[in-house]
Amino acid sequence: MAKDLWRIFCVFLLSLLIGCGAPSEMMTPTEAELQSGTSRVDGKGVEQVWVTAGSFLMGTNEKLIETLKSQTPPSWAIREFASEMPQHPVQITKGYWIDKFEVTNQFFQAFVDEGGYNKQDLWSAEGWVWLDKQDKDRLPNNCVGTAPNLPRVCITWYEAEAYAQWRGGRLPTEAEWEYAARGPQSVIYPWGNEFDTTKANVVDSTAPMPVGTYPGGASWVGAHDLAGNAMEWVQDWLDVDYYKQEGNFVDPGGPSSGNIKIEKGGWWGSNEIVARSAYRHFEDPPTYQDHHIGFRVVTP
Repeated sequence: MAKDLWRIFCVFLLSLLIGCGAPSEMMTPTEAELQSGTSRVDGKGVEQVWVTAGSFLMGTNEKLIETLKSQTPPSWAIREFASEMPQHPVQITKGYWIDKFEVTNQFFQAFVDEGGYNKQDLWSAEGWVWLDKQDKDRLPNNCVGTAPNLPRVCITWYEAEAYAQWRGGRLPTEAEWEYAARGPQSVIYPWGNEFDTTKANVVDSTAPMPVGTYPGGASWVGAHDLAGNAMEWVQDWLDVDYYKQEGNFVDPGGPSSGNIKIEKGGWWGSNEIVARSAYRHFEDPPTYQDHHIGFRVVTP
């Protein structure tokens, strides 16, 4: 009798496992089950937040551009306004994980300590050519400070690309970055439509701050410092007329080639005009290093 009951129990338990999947599968949510802002820690110990697929208005409309021009912005900013137009609907068809904070000195140092500058498989062909001309013992360039919780700045686009590969991800496309900042409501700043000096390290700042210092400025998915602290490299090459090409409205990834890489977001010591999520800074080739430029990683 006891053996029969035990067999019945085993058959019942087996049927549950077959019907529901293995325990590890039951604990892993599908993309459809994930909610925007869901948090996780990736395999390298970096906290990320989930961005669901969706649509938003990318770029800036002409009315706002005219208002910005009346505020006497720097001449270099005025020159770049045209590339933000026309404002256009963009569809992101696949959700993704994006770093909750800008990559810090601490987490970039882990890449260095694991031999990231000596592993060719982490580098693009162009990046490896650039790296081969450098003194690796002097990389990365420590131009601001090495405190572990400061954003890692003075990084070329190639270094950011290799680090992202080491993390099992890549740099975000411009559209992914802007969507994570603006959300379906397409707000001007990550927190809303009005600039607030208490929500980002931008105006009158003389140095980067530890990441996450301005929690009130987090975006709709909980990503911090998208409006300030460090400007951020994204994946895309620059084409000032890219927004005018109608075929680029679904999962746009930028031109296939170019000379300048786009940077997004304001930076410490800048102003509220460049802190807008639609702003496109397009001055710098992928070999450029600057104490205002950092990055974050996307993991599909």
